[in-house]
Amino acid sequence: MKFFCCFDQEGTLIARCQTMADVEVLKSLGRPVAKVVEMEPGEAVVCRVTDTPASYNEDV
Repeated sequence: MKFFCCFDQEGTLIARCQTMADVEVLKSLGRPVAKVVEMEPGEAVVCRVTDTPASYNEDV
């Protein structure tokens, strides 16, 4: 499973998403997504183990 970090134009992490479709939803809601980076497998595992599904799209 892939996870993605979304950043604004200043490079601030604004969300973690489980799918690119989630990223598109953020954009459609007007979130300032300037850059999307796929998380490394080790980072994604930490995200899956420690986060709840609801937190994938939460602000940091």
